[in-house]
Amino acid sequence: MSTVNEVQSLRQRSLRQVSIPQWGFAALALGAVAISGLLFTVTPLQGTADFIIVAAVFVVAVPGVASAIFEGRRRAKDRVVTALAVLSLALTILPLGFVFGYVIKRGAKRFGVPFLTHSLAGIGPLQAGGGVYHAIIGTLEQVLVASVIAVPLGLMVAIFITEYGRNAFGTAVRFLVDVMTGIPSIVAGLFVLSFWIISLHQPATGFAGGLALAIIELPIVVRTSEEMIRLVPGELREASYALGVPRWRTVLRVVIPTAATGITTGVMLAIARVMGETAPVLLVVGNNNFTNTNPISGAQGSLSVNTFLLARSSSNFDVDRAWAAALTLVLIVVLLYIAARLLTRRNQLAGR
Repeated sequence: MSTVNEVQSLRQRSLRQVSIPQWGFAALALGAVAISGLLFTVTPLQGTADFIIVAAVFVVAVPGVASAIFEGRRRAKDRVVTALAVLSLALTILPLGFVFGYVIKRGAKRFGVPFLTHSLAGIGPLQAGGGVYHAIIGTLEQVLVASVIAVPLGLMVAIFITEYGRNAFGTAVRFLVDVMTGIPSIVAGLFVLSFWIISLHQPATGFAGGLALAIIELPIVVRTSEEMIRLVPGELREASYALGVPRWRTVLRVVIPTAATGITTGVMLAIARVMGETAPVLLVVGNNNFTNTNPISGAQGSLSVNTFLLARSSSNFDVDRAWAAALTLVLIVVLLYIAARLLTRRNQLAGR
């Protein structure tokens, strides 16, 4: 009797060792979408969002059931978890793709070389033409001021926390940085407005906007740099210390170059974060439709503020210019990120 049971068990195992090919799962997924469409045709179910939810459930469930039948429960669980991970990735990227595609669709109507090389000086809301040259100059200068302040300071704070701050004071600094990360951006603008402009009687300039953006950028640079420095293996530090290299030189020559790629990525994320800020810039810089290349004298335009003000207009020309300005801001962020990745990759190849 036991021999018969063993034979049946081996037969079941051999049947469940069948592996479904990738094209089979693709066909099952398409079939799941077709089943969802059929349900929405013959039942009262309707709506795009409802269809996406039902189709997602069927896309995970149908291949999972098929895998359980032909490949066994253990393999089916792996398939289901993998499908859930891929589905989560798709649901994360899909809204970003829709936003980016819609911005391109609406912004391409006005976007072009004339739009990038002309300002809005003398252009009324009911007139065509004009561009965002003045806003591009203002945005780049304000972000440059913020980065010159925040990046070196944030990197030094991150080095202190990770290499020297293993005490109560380092814990307090880390807690303060965490609190700063959650501060709303308008609070930074209000602080610069009350301290720099009202208390110190300084004018509203691009430099004041850079100060507000630096307050927002600083904790992001600190946190990302800290995490990247912590990922550097301790063996590298110990090997450097064993050769008699002092700690400051070890940090400068070993730790920072090893973590340079991650630090650069974190800095670019911080720059992209502050480049689109509107509230603090509107409070302490204002707006200027004329080109002002001096960040310490007079108000400046910026892409975020221009987009905000133009989008509130009742003129179709202004709304089109707002979408084109938003597209310009997105493209600048993408170009800066690509340039940073190419630079870090070049540094890695040079280090080899």
